[in-house]
Amino acid sequence: MNLESLSLRYRPDLEAELRRIVGDSPLPLYHMMRYHLGWIDVSGQSQLTSGGKLLRPSLCLLSCESVGEDWHVALPAAAALELVHNFSLIHDDIEDEGRKRRGRPTVWSVWGQPQAINTGDAMHTLARLALLRLEGKDLAPGKILSAVRLLDETCLRLCEGQYLDMSYEERLDVSIDDYLEMIGLKTAALFECSLKLGALLGTDDERAIEGMGRFGRNLGLAFQIRDDVLGIWGEDKITGKPATDILKKKKALPVIYGIQRAGPEQRAEFLRVYSEQTIAERDVASVRQMLDRLGARQYASGVAGRYRQSALAELDETSISPSAKDQLRELAQFVVEREY
Repeated sequence: MNLESLSLRYRPDLEAELRRIVGDSPLPLYHMMRYHLGWIDVSGQSQLTSGGKLLRPSLCLLSCESVGEDWHVALPAAAALELVHNFSLIHDDIEDEGRKRRGRPTVWSVWGQPQAINTGDAMHTLARLALLRLEGKDLAPGKILSAVRLLDETCLRLCEGQYLDMSYEERLDVSIDDYLEMIGLKTAALFECSLKLGALLGTDDERAIEGMGRFGRNLGLAFQIRDDVLGIWGEDKITGKPATDILKKKKALPVIYGIQRAGPEQRAEFLRVYSEQTIAERDVASVRQMLDRLGARQYASGVAGRYRQSALAELDETSISPSAKDQLRELAQFVVEREY
C-alpha cells in the first residue's frame, strides 16, 4: 500500500466531508481556504488537481477500519485532522517565509500575512466544529468528549513543536535529543493522534487504542526524518516545494549529525555558514557536499528505518486483523522510502 492506493479508498468521501465543513460562503476568507486545500486557483476557478496527500485523515479512517468498525463513523474526525494539519501549514509558511506549497504560491504570498493568519485561525476553528459532527454517528457522549480532548491536546503539542523548531534556527548547539523532542511534538503527535483517534472511535479496547497510537507516533518520527532528507536532497518537481532546509537554517537531523561528526575544518565551515544572517546559494551547495562526505544522508535514513521497525513492533502487539496489519506494514515501508 502507498499513498495513492490509500487515498483512492477514502478520498471521495473525505473530500466531500471537507467541502461540507468549509462550505460555499462567498466571503474571501473561505476562498483562501479552498485555494490552500487545492480546490480552486487564485481567481476562484475550480481545479482538477487535488490538494495534499490526505495522509493523516486516511490513517485515521484506516485505523477505525482496522479495529473492526465501519470507517464512515470516523469521517468527521478525519476531516478535523486534515483541517488541523492545514491550519498548521498555513501558519508554518508564514513563519518560514515559504513562498511555495504543493507546487503553488502559498496563501500568505498571495494575500499577505495578516489575512493568511486569519485563514489559518478560521480553519482551526472549523476543525473543532467538525469533531462535533460526530454527534450524528451514534457515539457515546463520553467518547466524543475524549476525541475533542485528544485533538485539542495534539494541537497544543503541534504549537510547542513549532516553537522549538523556530527557536533552533539560530542555535548551533542543538542535540539529536533536542531534535527528537521537537519532531515528536511537531510531527509525530499528529500521526499518533490520527491512529489513536480512529481506533478510539472504532473500539472500546484500550490496548488496541493505545497500541495504534504508539504505532502512529513511531511512524510519524520516521516520516519527519524522511522529510528532513527530502528537505535537503529532494527534487522540487517531485516534492512540490524546493529543498530549502539549509537555506532556512533548519536543524534537521542530517545537519545536526553533520555538525557533530565534522572535523575541525568542516565544523568551522558549518559554523561560518550558519552564523551568516542569510545563507548564500553557493554555501547551500557547500553544506550539502559536506553532509554527503560525512554520510549524513545515510545516517538519517537509517534512523528513519529504525523508527519504522519500532512502529511495526508496536503494530505486532495489537489485536487487529492480519490483513489490516499487512496494509499498515506496507504503508510504513512506503513512508521511509517515499520521494515526495
